Amino acid sequence: MTPAPGRTLWAIAEGYIPPAGSDAGRALESHETVCILNAGDTDAEIAITIFFADREPKGPYRFTIPARRTRHLRFNDFVTPEPIPRGIDYASLIESSVPVVVQHTRLDSRQAELALLSTVAYPAA
Repeated sequence: MTPAPGRTLWAIAEGYIPPAGSDAGRALESHETVCILNAGDTDAEIAITIFFADREPKGPYRFTIPARRTRHLRFNDFVTPEPIPRGIDYASLIESSVPVVVQHTRLDSRQAELALLSTVAYPAA
């Protein structure tokens, strides 16, 4: 069996949920997303901690990514332990019980000309 790709510790240094956006529904709502691929044979228990410039970290926000599955998690939807504020810069640390691959995406729909940004997160060595 080939080992699953990925790492157990990832960081996204850039985060920002635009405070407003398109009124065209959820598909075009401004959002930040963490996309997680678990290509392994064991469910991944994920803990995400959010860091701010002017306040203590929030979290962890907890999720399970089943084995051999992917999941896209919108930071906009994180509510427990508390919602992530919009219009505030933040960073995130993603910890996983098994190796996973993490990608970060933002859709900014504040203007008619939409902007989409996507990058692979930084993995721990």
